[in-house]
Amino acid sequence: MDTNSEKLWFRLMKIGRNIGCHQMSCRSFFYKNYQFPVCSRCTGILLGEFILAPVILLIGFNNIYLNLSFLLLMAIDGLLQYFKILQSNNIRRFFTGLGAGYAITSLLVYGVIYIFSLI
Repeated sequence: MDTNSEKLWFRLMKIGRNIGCHQMSCRSFFYKNYQFPVCSRCTGILLGEFILAPVILLIGFNNIYLNLSFLLLMAIDGLLQYFKILQSNNIRRFFTGLGAGYAITSLLVYGVIYIFSLI
């Protein structure tokens, strides 16, 4: 690693730690021998929140049951792994996080819209 890229990587890892990610290397993606600053599930959540949700919300697609299903899928995946019933993998973690990230943002946006409609 050269000095500048090493400094950037350390800063990004600190940000990942500060947002609450466990940053376990076995549960993280790597790019050119650099570990992502957040685990695969957090990567999916962040991409779902900042990229997928705004695009889908602009299209106008929202379904509360779909959103709750996405959150439930991530919870089930996490709980199955936590209780050592079924070992998850980074791809499953990523996609359950992606759906949950979309659901979180979607529910938040529509919740705020609903609250303002009451005012």
